[in-house]
Amino acid sequence: MATKPEIAMRKVASVNPATGEVLREFDSASDPEVREAVERARAAQNAWVTVPLRQRIAVIRKFQQLLLHKSAEVARLISSEAGKPTVEALTTEVLVVLDLARFCIENAGTVFRDEHVTHGSLAMKTKSGRLLREPYGVIGIISPWNYPFSIPAGESLAALLAGNAVVLKPSEFTSLIALELRALLHQAGVPEDLFQAVIGDGTTGAALVSSKIDKLIFTGSVSTGKRIAQNAADRLLPVVLELGGKDPMLVLDDADIDIASSGAVWGAFMNAGQTCLSVERCYVHRSIYDAFLEACVRKTKQLHVGDGMDAQTDVGPMIHERQLRIVESQVEDAVARGARVLIGGARLLQLGPNFYAPTVLGDVTREMRIMQEETFGPVLPVMSFETQDEAIELANHSEYGLAASVWTRDRARGEAVARRLAAGTVMVNDAVSCFGISEAPHGGVKASGIGRTHGRLGLEEMVRVKYVSSEVMPGLKKAWWYPYGPDFLRHIDGLLQMLFAGSALRKVRALPRAIGTFLVGKGKL
Repeated sequence: MATKPEIAMRKVASVNPATGEVLREFDSASDPEVREAVERARAAQNAWVTVPLRQRIAVIRKFQQLLLHKSAEVARLISSEAGKPTVEALTTEVLVVLDLARFCIENAGTVFRDEHVTHGSLAMKTKSGRLLREPYGVIGIISPWNYPFSIPAGESLAALLAGNAVVLKPSEFTSLIALELRALLHQAGVPEDLFQAVIGDGTTGAALVSSKIDKLIFTGSVSTGKRIAQNAADRLLPVVLELGGKDPMLVLDDADIDIASSGAVWGAFMNAGQTCLSVERCYVHRSIYDAFLEACVRKTKQLHVGDGMDAQTDVGPMIHERQLRIVESQVEDAVARGARVLIGGARLLQLGPNFYAPTVLGDVTREMRIMQEETFGPVLPVMSFETQDEAIELANHSEYGLAASVWTRDRARGEAVARRLAAGTVMVNDAVSCFGISEAPHGGVKASGIGRTHGRLGLEEMVRVKYVSSEVMPGLKKAWWYPYGPDFLRHIDGLLQMLFAGSALRKVRALPRAIGTFLVGKGKL
């Protein structure tokens, strides 16, 4: 008797990008396994939603303390699997999550509590209204490799506090970090089925999108985000999409060159430029352009590139070969079109396969791919401008709109420019760091996505709003019920005049007819 051929399991591997060492291999979760995970999560959520908020807060507080105790260990894991320097793993991942936990603990009670609604309409004064904020049910989260701990952890904490279950699909490059997050949450008291991580490739992610989740939070590329939005539209699945950016940095003529150049070098090269909020386009006023470039080159020369596990490292490896080739292609295009490589511009093969030298480009133009497409690598392209209006036009000339920065000694001027920039966040005299402000909503406009994480708006993304209206006088028939008739029509006209007429005299004259509106209830069916 012939046997059915075995279906080969789809494998994903966790690899140290600095050394190429395979840390662990995993079988990708199948469609049935993802669906089963969602079903288990739903069953667990039915119990979790009955747990008082103060007890949910206590669980998150315990998670915070467990993470604090294991912070060095978690940071080392992040460095080994994502490649970033350990100090960045601590500051942009562990510290961010600790503070997001603090924010959620302090604000969940205020954001999620019932809210009384005051009725302005005289006709509705006999009603008492309340807004209830209720969990969606099961939240699906698809998270990226560049911030594999802080992004999914922050979203998960908010979702769990709101009373939801979470099924997380992490990037296939950073599965170990997701499993560490799962372990910490379970150790803190989150039921095992309430928070699950399904490990796998893009097919596993697609299975989660098409499963019976109640909301999806996705962080990743524009192309994938658009496909997810199209699939979600078929069943009106609510989504939050953070789809990257091409963040501009505007250095005005009165900027402090030393401060701005330091901000540019850090903003472009931290996490090897693999940050949605990275400085990817730099516009500098013509009067300080040469001095700014000189400062950037001088400071870039002082950076130590190496394994993120080395405490001396400033810039680590890129995550994989595919991403490195994108960077190389954009730099080659810029050079072919007339850009100058002032420093870097090549792989550092002596360090390993995924290292690319921090690169500063001068004489770039807006037509170059490096100024249009998301780079996601350690490259700082610098272009000059003549007027402030020109700089704003250049900054807004992009399909992206995640974040931007303005550099000036005049705070009021910087904030005025910020109002004219098409971005979800604008920083004056800083870059990237807004992600570390737990109170600040994170998200963009245009192709950078929809919805928000972090801050009060991020918490509100985790709940549905229900309006409940109760009658203060339940024994009173409503004037607007049947039957209508000419008398009721006359009373309603009087009510409209009394409420909305601009003339005080017309309001007074309409008062008798308006009062009649509330005296006709006894004649109703």
